[in-house]
Amino acid sequence: MSIFLKLLKLELIKVFSKWRTYIGFIAVLVIVPLIQFAMYFEGKEYVEMATKTLTETFSFNGELLNLYMVARIILQGLYLQIPLLVALVGGDLLAGEATSGTYRLLLTKPVSRLQIISAKYAAGLIYTFLLIGFMAFLSFGLGSLLFDKGDMLVISSSITLLNADDVPWRFLYTFLYAFLSMATVYTISFTFSSLVENSIGPIMGTMALIIVFSIINLVSVGFLKTVQMFLFTNYLQSWRYLFEIPPDWELINQGVLVLSLHIIILTTFTFIYFNRKDIHS
Repeated sequence: MSIFLKLLKLELIKVFSKWRTYIGFIAVLVIVPLIQFAMYFEGKEYVEMATKTLTETFSFNGELLNLYMVARIILQGLYLQIPLLVALVGGDLLAGEATSGTYRLLLTKPVSRLQIISAKYAAGLIYTFLLIGFMAFLSFGLGSLLFDKGDMLVISSSITLLNADDVPWRFLYTFLYAFLSMATVYTISFTFSSLVENSIGPIMGTMALIIVFSIINLVSVGFLKTVQMFLFTNYLQSWRYLFEIPPDWELINQGVLVLSLHIIILTTFTFIYFNRKDIHS
């Protein structure tokens, strides 16, 4: 086993030995079934209200409330909570070492700082992937026990009806995009974690940044329109364009590019900063 894999295994043990790591999984385990059961018992009223105008003109055969519609509602609803759950772990990975005073002990090992920070960063990415995967598993695993599959009614600024055979690949791309967007949030919290010695700061800083940037995104005036093009918050939910006919690949690819650039720039800065960080003071 290579040194990096040994370090990664050690970091994963550290991550999953802390109680805060499981807050995200517990939250998803509670919220996803809650939404599913709420939709199971009250969802028909939601659909009837949302399609009231449409059903006056068209008639629909089959059940509009199905697995795919509920899965999209879950994904859209959890997008406000998942960043916090990701930041809880990312903000502690480096700051936690400073808080506990284990930086010096950690860096006395016969490995480079680059290997150490790479293993820590990779461990956080694995956690983020598992959290998104767990949400997908519950959405479709438990959801398939409560709802049937069928054509997917997408209710947003417009109403779109997708053929059932045309939906699964869209959700696959959606969860991959969701991982990329949450990996961006995680990277921000990881960068903040390298700058301070208390994990509360990176967590609060990440969420504050998301709130501030989200407010800026709402004000499309003058130079702010240009600024918005470079803000990661503007692209966190670009997965929504996957459910258009046809998908708006230009906006989706733009989101992938901007989020990837955020990850590359922030990780490069963090690695350079950590490599030069004075851990003796």
